[in-house]
Amino acid sequence: MTAGPDRRQVALGLSALLASACSKPRAPAPEAKAPAVARPPPQPSAITDANALKTQLDQLVGDDVPALAAAAVNKMGVTFIGAAGVRRAGETDPVTVDDPWHIGSDTKAMTAALYARLVDKGRAKWGATLPDLFPDLASSMDAAWRQITVEQLMSHRAGLDDIGVPWLIARRADTRSLQAQRLDTARDKLSKPPAKPVGEFSYANVNYIIVGAAIEQITGLSWEKAITAEVFQPLGMEGAGFGAPKGAAPQGHRANPLGGVAPVGTGPGADNPAALGPAGTVHLPLDDWAKFIAVFLDPGQTFLKKESLEHLVTPPAGASYALGWGIIDDPVAGRMLSHAGSNTMWFAQAIIAPEHGIAALAASNCATAAAQKAVETATNSLLLGQLQEIEAR
Repeated sequence: MTAGPDRRQVALGLSALLASACSKPRAPAPEAKAPAVARPPPQPSAITDANALKTQLDQLVGDDVPALAAAAVNKMGVTFIGAAGVRRAGETDPVTVDDPWHIGSDTKAMTAALYARLVDKGRAKWGATLPDLFPDLASSMDAAWRQITVEQLMSHRAGLDDIGVPWLIARRADTRSLQAQRLDTARDKLSKPPAKPVGEFSYANVNYIIVGAAIEQITGLSWEKAITAEVFQPLGMEGAGFGAPKGAAPQGHRANPLGGVAPVGTGPGADNPAALGPAGTVHLPLDDWAKFIAVFLDPGQTFLKKESLEHLVTPPAGASYALGWGIIDDPVAGRMLSHAGSNTMWFAQAIIAPEHGIAALAASNCATAAAQKAVETATNSLLLGQLQEIEAR
């Protein structure tokens, strides 16, 4: 298994959609390659209530999209939510609005927020260099890393190339603690010169594995325990966990060579190795995800200091990726935060329009092209609907 679509945030290009939806009927979008579903998926249209959302999700699920869930969000959390499809292809057990979904690289924004919490508590600092973060590794660190900061790691500008298949295979067989595995990953990467130009954007999961290792050095806890204590518990995210959801929950899916998709179960192969956690192993119900997203919508939130929150969403000059968030400047919606995540068996996306106090979330238990299109259709539709309602007030 590879890290797959976790490699990017989705650049949505919503300007034309938003402008037309908020002013006049829009022309049909260019025809996409038809997915293997029972009927062509609808193009994004304004969704303003749970009934309309359920109707759309029912239309979007099919042979290559076992299930979908989506939610409209404001500063209080979920305003309405919907789900459609089945937990496992070929079976009849339906998904519910309370089910957990694997969100892949959308975990990165949570890891960045965890570091910000440590800054706010005086346990970490912005601008910390790699020797600051890993004093025990300083002597073995290549000289080129000594001025690299935690912000460069979290904005994918540190000069790191990503983990590869050998790392993934080795971690599957690794019986050491996750802290030891992550620290060893940092030691290995930092003992060699940068593989990419420092300062240039190069998306790589290893940046966040190293940030996770730094958090473990600061707290003395595993990243899993630290993010539970500092993010999940304070925000009331009781359903958040790690790896593939187990029990009465959706399963991830892979494309079936004979057509359609097949569930991957809940064993070790159902997710990337756990050592990748800080970069992308969180699963949670959309209601819990919305509690985290609301932090970026509520001017009165107290989870993070205002300065730290602004730091998380401010990219380097001329860049479009901040700390765990892609940035989209749209003439209608204003500055938006966006990220998508996948472990190649699930696909999830968040879009936040902080200036309007709204957001949209969607997830699928598959990462086929049809599933990605369906997730993007749902999030776009929810954002369009919320913007229309705001304009009509």
